Amino acid sequence: MGYSNGFQSRNQQQRRGLGFRPLEVTVENNDVERALRVLKREVGKEGVLKTLKLKRYFEKPSEAKKRKAREALRRVRRTIRRKRA
Repeated sequence: MGYSNGFQSRNQQQRRGLGFRPLEVTVENNDVERALRVLKREVGKEGVLKTLKLKRYFEKPSEAKKRKAREALRRVRRTIRRKRA
């Protein structure tokens, strides 16, 4: 069952200089619910909704710096937890 979007992740595209491609999910055997779940997963993985939420209001540069530091710390802690487990 090929429900993948058939493309590389956006980070991989940016690293390789390929530009952005639209998210695409194929519906097989009229299974729209499963295709929607796959699409929601892809949108979540790409961070589209998170970006929209952040861009809804102006974020002061100092707030952006603090938010990015918190996110980086969270990523570091998560990798440490994963290495222990």
